[in-house]
Amino acid sequence: MKDLPLPKVYQLLEPGPVALLVTAKDGKPNVMTMSWHMMVEFEPPRIACVVSGADYSFDALVTTRQCVIALPDAEMAERVVGIGNCSGREVDKFRRFHLKTAPAATVEAPLLTECFANIECRVIDARLVKKFNLFVLEATRAWGDADKPWPRTIHHRGWGEFVLDGEVVTIPSAMR
Repeated sequence: MKDLPLPKVYQLLEPGPVALLVTAKDGKPNVMTMSWHMMVEFEPPRIACVVSGADYSFDALVTTRQCVIALPDAEMAERVVGIGNCSGREVDKFRRFHLKTAPAATVEAPLLTECFANIECRVIDARLVKKFNLFVLEATRAWGDADKPWPRTIHHRGWGEFVLDGEVVTIPSAMR
């Protein structure tokens, strides 16, 4: 074993697939790329996510307390990176990245129809926002693309490096 610089620790624990966080404030939607999220409860589905106070989406999430988490597949990788490399303060990301939307059922933010899943969410706990920028969300409705039930997803490893989902395996002892 050798010493590993602490700033690289997050690369070891990156939690899951890169997601797109969609918000809307005053009728104006925005989308950001997000990889710092995790499930915190099964029923009802609860998700914790970190949204930096410097992100344009932060204010919309704090103010409206609602969003959509959209899950893109690997085919959207270039657009997902582009979305993450610009700010909604200066750019209409929906226009620039040709994002197709549909109305959500329980929140104002739109669904992203090219994503294989969309999860409508409401903020249920913001106690750690001031300290850690951590929001706890509860899913209020979820949508999936029947033609893409489990496509390959993108996982961020840091510093411009990504991994795609690999082979799916079933471990019999885990089926108990």
